[in-house]
Amino acid sequence: MHAEFIVSSARPAAFPSDRLPEIAFLGRSNVGKSSLINALTGQKGLAFTSNTPGRTQTINFYRVDGAFYLVDLPGYGYARVPPGHQLEWKKLIEEYLEKRDTLKLSCLILDPRRGWMDNDLDLKRWLEYHGRQYLVIATKTDKLNQSEQEHGLRAIRQEGTEPLPFSALTGRGVREIWQAIAKILQR
Repeated sequence: MHAEFIVSSARPAAFPSDRLPEIAFLGRSNVGKSSLINALTGQKGLAFTSNTPGRTQTINFYRVDGAFYLVDLPGYGYARVPPGHQLEWKKLIEEYLEKRDTLKLSCLILDPRRGWMDNDLDLKRWLEYHGRQYLVIATKTDKLNQSEQEHGLRAIRQEGTEPLPFSALTGRGVREIWQAIAKILQR
């Protein structure tokens, strides 16, 4: 697999125009979106990771095998940035999700230690309302013991979705996530 960074954009006019299908990664700040992209591509430094919430402030496009994009969107929630920045991110994300016809799947990333938070539920409902396909991925499962994992995954299931457990540390879930993405891309 060959994955490469293509563009980081704060405005739709700079999004790629080659019409390749896109798989978007959405979730709270510091939930592990960039680590997930790195694990999926097998390239540790492809997407920038940080312990500081809010580092991804633009929409980042990574082209995979010249055939489709993995798209890293800014996180929402507790990033330490001025409220005006968060409002701009929200507008940018909404415009991307609403108008981007090359978007084939949204991966809604949750931390099973936190479960569904209001912003996550708002996003889930928005995706459903707009008829956008989505996949729920529970990251950071390596930080939980078996009982905590079961409890966290059960809480996520209460919203009627079956999460795919994932760990960037162990690689758990990479194959299953690729299988789900491949099904969407084959349509």
